[in-house]
Amino acid sequence: MRSLIGGIRARIAGTVAGVMTAALLGGGLLGPPGAAAASAAGDPPADPTSLVHPFVGTENFGNTFPGASAPFGMVQVSPDTGGQGGYDYDQNAIHGFSQTHLSGVGCGVAGELPIMPTTGAVTDVDPEHYRSTYSHDDEEATPGYYRVGLKTYGIDAELTATRRTGWQRYTFPATGAANVLFNTAKANQNVFGSEIRVVGDRTVEGRVEAGNFCAGKDRHTVYFTATFDRPFASYGTWRGTTPSPGSREAAGEGGNGAWATFDASQDRDVVVKVGLSYTGPEGARKNLATETGDSYDFDATRAALHDTWREKLDAIRVGGGTEERQRAFYTALYHAQLHPNVAGDVDGRYTGFDGAVHTASGYTPYQNFSLWDTYRPQNQLLELLEPGVARDVALSVVAIGRDGGWLPRWALANSETNIMTGDPVTPFLVEAWSKGLLAGHENEAYALLKKNATSTPPADSPYNGRSGVDYYRKLGYVPSGLKLGTDCADKGGDNDCVHPASATLEYSAADAALALMARGLGHRADARMFAERGQTFRTLWDPSIGHFRPRTADGAWVTPYDPVEAGKQFHEGGAYQYQWLVPQDPAGLVELMGGRRAAEKRLDDFFAYDKLLTDPAGTARKDWISAPYDYYGKPTYNPNNEPDLHAPYMYLWAGAPAKAATAVRAAMTLFTTGPDGMTGNDDLGTMSAWYVFSSLGLYPTMSGGDFLALSSPQFASAVVRIGRYGTRQGGTLTVTAPGASDTKRYVRSVSLNGRDVARTWLDWGQVAHGGKLAHRLSTEPSSWGTGPDAEPPSVGATRKG
Repeated sequence: MRSLIGGIRARIAGTVAGVMTAALLGGGLLGPPGAAAASAAGDPPADPTSLVHPFVGTENFGNTFPGASAPFGMVQVSPDTGGQGGYDYDQNAIHGFSQTHLSGVGCGVAGELPIMPTTGAVTDVDPEHYRSTYSHDDEEATPGYYRVGLKTYGIDAELTATRRTGWQRYTFPATGAANVLFNTAKANQNVFGSEIRVVGDRTVEGRVEAGNFCAGKDRHTVYFTATFDRPFASYGTWRGTTPSPGSREAAGEGGNGAWATFDASQDRDVVVKVGLSYTGPEGARKNLATETGDSYDFDATRAALHDTWREKLDAIRVGGGTEERQRAFYTALYHAQLHPNVAGDVDGRYTGFDGAVHTASGYTPYQNFSLWDTYRPQNQLLELLEPGVARDVALSVVAIGRDGGWLPRWALANSETNIMTGDPVTPFLVEAWSKGLLAGHENEAYALLKKNATSTPPADSPYNGRSGVDYYRKLGYVPSGLKLGTDCADKGGDNDCVHPASATLEYSAADAALALMARGLGHRADARMFAERGQTFRTLWDPSIGHFRPRTADGAWVTPYDPVEAGKQFHEGGAYQYQWLVPQDPAGLVELMGGRRAAEKRLDDFFAYDKLLTDPAGTARKDWISAPYDYYGKPTYNPNNEPDLHAPYMYLWAGAPAKAATAVRAAMTLFTTGPDGMTGNDDLGTMSAWYVFSSLGLYPTMSGGDFLALSSPQFASAVVRIGRYGTRQGGTLTVTAPGASDTKRYVRSVSLNGRDVARTWLDWGQVAHGGKLAHRLSTEPSSWGTGPDAEPPSVGATRKG
């Protein structure tokens, strides 16, 4: 019966083809990854949503979620089974459908307000007891829609969303006791307190205060209002483990929740829509009323979100290649547009990092900034496809500095977690500035960035900031052996003083980026200072071993020293992974390594290049990767993490662009359409953005550098719709590479708008308005891009300012 009902509803919504595709390919009937690869794909798909697999990354610590969300939406309504992302594909029971999730995080987070349908008398409010088993054979997902059969109760559950609201529809078996349980005390992180109340005969409202992401000291409060499409017959609340029928309120620490019971003996469908806000209950009510009105039309809401996702995924139309690769591509493009998330209400109000409610003017506030990850390729992908969103995101980061007194590193909702190290906010904002997205706010942003780069936050500030910056300014590096709470302030989360070697490299790269902004704004003395600091990576280069090496405050090299683990003084990687983290001056790094041939040999060893030529997929899985969270186990490329994400493109500075194509193609084999088809955590779309850019044969290696490295496209054709914003008119970039395949991957020649491109890079401005980028490929390496004048810029190389 559920299948029949689902088919009828799909036809009503006008999306039956996408649903059937998802049912066959996105859920339990998915065949092995090799099955789809046998059939060649031709023209671009009529509906790219049909190629997306939301279950990709839900297994093996990809930590994605399969539920429904609008692009960059405040709400991500999705099933909760366990695991750090909230949904673990290997589990067999669902305890609720919560309203907030983050895609591909490395720690448990969000999962606030799980709502669960049940049947029978409400006597046990422990989610471990009222959860339901389910099967992947009775589960499906497409962008903006999710459905599952709850075996324990015989209930069919469906999810969809708008920007600030989550929708759930339950089809109950014929029963007089159809329940909907709201659990405010359970989330995928710590819940410090909550309250819930039953309002009238259709509404449940409340708040959840949560935080402590990755052991940070962050806290935030989310407010909700939930309304049903019909009155409930009875209700109740609980505190702890004791249900109280007829009670309307529960609050405080510990377990809190409420339920509503319906008579589903005749009308078996129940629809509930939930509005969220971070400003207060009135904000949640306004968001729900403005975005949904009086409608409870689940199918129409689902159809509207499907059309939104179709338009977003239509931004890039790829043709050629295998069907498997096209599916991997569109899944990555989908994941790359889930975050950051809208933070403000429909009236522009948002809660700032000072705890006060503000009203944004001229932009939409966003939140959830995994900057250590997303500053690399995801930020640039949004600039290319969604410059309006990218501008709003950048202005939201500036607002954090304005409201909270300091710029963030890893911001969750309206609080700083202090997770990760270095200074990722600087390259993030400099990149936005370089594309004109900080227009009107350049001076404010620069003042905040300079303060962040030259001083530490006050003692009463919750931010760590550049906790090692005083030592860095004095010595030219952050020394090993510093003690938290004594030498460096400890405000929770991660700390640069614990990972001094990587912090030094990250500070140096950030300073080089900031030098570009200082120079562009006319701050010549600052530009010289930051450019000089952009060369401090050299202070940790130990020529006796040919690696970056931590050193103590007196200048001595740390001894004994194993570059593989490096005493974990590099964050989530060893000296081998961090040896390439000089995006500001790759040419200078190549010189340190002994020149182009020596750097090429080092890259060959790093990628196990000889093995890549005969077994790229096996080499990527066996020689590169130890385990999802093992960052210190091998001296090779780790595509599971960010520090060496750009490393394949370092071959361009070594004069061996053909080898970059081989390494990139091998890394691409890690992206499949199975639930384990994600290379490590997706980190809020970072890994997915890497795949999208690399598939186009383009990659941004240096924030603020305004150029894109060139390599071999994965598909025979790609049509990219450049986003429009303000005076930027957008355009269409057409990328062609006839016959492109895993074997025909070497570039023989490139032309842009009919003119030969002899170098291995393009100015961002050359593609920002579109054009025709044509490649001639071969099955054998060529001399293209091998000359010393062909390498991309080293924009942070020391020069007079």
